[in-house]
Amino acid sequence: MQTKAILRTPTSIARDYALLSVGAAIITIALKGGAYWLTDSVGLLSDAVESLVNLVAALVAVWALTLANRPADREHTYGHAKAEYFASAAEGVMILIAAIAIGATATERLLHPRPLERVWLGLAVSCIAALVNGGVAWVLLRAGHRLRSITLIADAHHLLTDVWTSVGVVLGVVLVQLTGWLPFDPLIALAVVANIIWTGMRLMRDTADGVLDHALPPSDQAVIAEVLVPHQQAGIAFHAQRTRMAGHRRFVSFHILVPGAWSVKQGHDLAEAIEQQIHARMSDTTIFTHLEPAEDAVSWDDQSLDRADAPKNKR
Repeated sequence: MQTKAILRTPTSIARDYALLSVGAAIITIALKGGAYWLTDSVGLLSDAVESLVNLVAALVAVWALTLANRPADREHTYGHAKAEYFASAAEGVMILIAAIAIGATATERLLHPRPLERVWLGLAVSCIAALVNGGVAWVLLRAGHRLRSITLIADAHHLLTDVWTSVGVVLGVVLVQLTGWLPFDPLIALAVVANIIWTGMRLMRDTADGVLDHALPPSDQAVIAEVLVPHQQAGIAFHAQRTRMAGHRRFVSFHILVPGAWSVKQGHDLAEAIEQQIHARMSDTTIFTHLEPAEDAVSWDDQSLDRADAPKNKR
């Protein structure tokens, strides 16, 4: 008996990668928590807290990708792809909360320095955690760009930030050990706070771009132009082109101006051909086309988002 292959969506694949991020976060929390317990370094504590944020963010990402993978329904006729932005927004908020907590702890340690213990063993454990994060971040970043998942890309950049945070913390602890100047440890932790805040603000900005229906990137715009140019050279006009992203899905709309003498079938066949050409080069793209007679002046009054008032007054 032949079994039917199950087609997986980019979002469902992205969810599997998010589960990888959950596993990595659990491992690094254990390693970095152990490093803090061994050394009593507030810098290593800040690093462990950031990994805790990674875990919560990864769990939110799994939830968001699960929701985004749901098909369109009566109440969400364009699908649920924008659910991915919940994950990046939640991650940005949690990063900022973690920064406040780390900053308070580092300030207290700066005012009341304490010597570090078992430094080299703690640093070795922290370095292993950084290698885990770096490897997972590399995998997530490649998958995020391939699947066009803002959730995976945000998670990857957060993990990469965590790696650089670990590098800075390790440097601070080494400087304390070599110089004996205890304030190095909390000062590095405060530098980590600044880096975390910058990452959180960037994630919030990217989320806002998605919620505000940001246009497709220039590379995608160029693909659309390459499809339309040959038809323009054949005398077909286009206007009112608009694009937007919703998670991994693209939305493209434009008007096609054809000779008024054409039959409905001629215009429909042309629209179908153009849509298929775009689909062939840009998967997961929803395309809306609108046919108009090129000779009618009214056809040129709807290039802006809202149709001009002039045609209404003629009725």
